[in-house]
Amino acid sequence: MTHFHGSPKEIIALDAWIKLSRARNSVWKQIKPSMSVTGLSPSQFAVLEALLHLGPLSQKEISKKLLVSTGNVVTIIDNLERDQLVTRESNPSDRRAHIIVLTKKGKELIDTIFPDHVKAIINALSVLTKNEQLELDRLCKKLGLK
Repeated sequence: MTHFHGSPKEIIALDAWIKLSRARNSVWKQIKPSMSVTGLSPSQFAVLEALLHLGPLSQKEISKKLLVSTGNVVTIIDNLERDQLVTRESNPSDRRAHIIVLTKKGKELIDTIFPDHVKAIINALSVLTKNEQLELDRLCKKLGLK
């Protein structure tokens, strides 16, 4: 950073932020094709993936997992439901809320596309050793806890 003349603490933080953003964009560019072949948006893909691995979830839980607003989740779910990939079911413990469940069609779709997505992630992260990937995991968790 040649144009910013902040304190060393500011320069280090901004430099780390830029590198993190560039790394995320680079990895995203490599894995995006594994998702876009389906016609799903990244958010729709993320909802299907969450439901695949975590099972049925409330819209609020999906919102927390994906770090998106509940309003945005409603739109994502509406579109997935329109495409018959998920259904909304009554929540037995809270009649005001719904549980989002993968349909057979939704499960078949995510089961079909997820393996290629995993391969793309493995390929994108293959520039890092196993220990570097574990360190990245640790650092990301640490950042995510703030």
